[in-house]
Amino acid sequence: MPSLGSWTLLVLTVVAAVVAVELLRRLLKSRRVNGRFSLAGPLVERCTWPGFATAGVVAFNTVYVPGMTGHTGADGRPVPGTSGNAIEQVVTLLLIACVAWLVIQAAYAVTDVVLERLGTVEGEGNRRARRIRTQIALVRRVAAAVIIIVAMGAMLFSFPAVRALGAGLLASAGIAGVVAGIAAQSTLSNLIAGLQLAFSDAIRLDDAVVVDGEWGRIEELTLTYVVVRLWDERRLILPVSYFTTNPFENWTRYESRVIGHVLLYVDWSVPVDELRAELYRRLRDHPLWDQKDWSVQVTGVQPNGLVELRALMSASDAPSVWDLKCDMREHLVSYVREKYPEALPRLRVEETALPGGSERTGPRPGAGLLGGPRAPYPDDVAGSQADDGPPPKVDADADAGPAR
Repeated sequence: MPSLGSWTLLVLTVVAAVVAVELLRRLLKSRRVNGRFSLAGPLVERCTWPGFATAGVVAFNTVYVPGMTGHTGADGRPVPGTSGNAIEQVVTLLLIACVAWLVIQAAYAVTDVVLERLGTVEGEGNRRARRIRTQIALVRRVAAAVIIIVAMGAMLFSFPAVRALGAGLLASAGIAGVVAGIAAQSTLSNLIAGLQLAFSDAIRLDDAVVVDGEWGRIEELTLTYVVVRLWDERRLILPVSYFTTNPFENWTRYESRVIGHVLLYVDWSVPVDELRAELYRRLRDHPLWDQKDWSVQVTGVQPNGLVELRALMSASDAPSVWDLKCDMREHLVSYVREKYPEALPRLRVEETALPGGSERTGPRPGAGLLGGPRAPYPDDVAGSQADDGPPPKVDADADAGPAR
């Protein structure tokens, strides 16, 4: 017959284990410990429920014996197939699952502290910090997957029938591996590609990239897919293997600083020196300029007789250079319109005498078509180099742009 004292001891042991975990949780949350121990907060946040579950199961497994149910033979041992053995088997499975859960959450808590510190790194160390963040995020996912697989294997081998089949399963593991590899070829290629991207430093979290003509930042990088947050808050989700088989632009491969340019098309009478001085004066007072690169150059003459001016300016990152370019374009257009209206773009025509005394009006050599609507000013050419500024496929005259 089961002993009432044994069951009472079992219940008290489980309760004591849960109370001990609760006291430990309260200690870690206290100001004295939490203020000095940076790992206390993440441990409490992630390991509270796994800790309760593991402590309770461990305490139950320590005190419980199959004979407590009363189904024992003449020799005092439990009878096979009774409820006592079933409870023992269930407790063993729960113990393996709870320990695996606790180990995974503890590993995530430790890496959360590291990732949080790396997320605050700025300046020259930001690129290296983002690379380490990317690698840690992928490695801990791999570690969690390995722990889950080991735990599932341990659960299966806790059954005597499965242990008897162990030798046969190991003997056929080679053939099963080949079959599984063929069936999961795309999945395995993505897993390998994810590790390759993380440790080859091709892309990192928060990198500014241009993928398939879309500008955005790497928001999430897993072993199977990559999430790109586009400038208009859309999410582009691509398989990891895409980045190992297709070309893409990485604007922050070595640094986040970007050079952008603004194109203006004006008349030959434009005072370039005054325009250059005005740009520099305006850039010095602009908070987005990084105080490094700038210039104004005459880069060409258009077939319609307009002069092409290119103004270069640099900023700390791609969104900043986009806003800086828009501000400088607006300022230069206003400056030319107000200070030098004679330099505004225009088409010239001349009258020539025809036989018989009539006159003919026609375009001068090099001028645009007479009477036709003036074409809008060209702006940054989409699809050019990384210093072209905004995401490709975006009209530079539109009001939309990357979010600040």
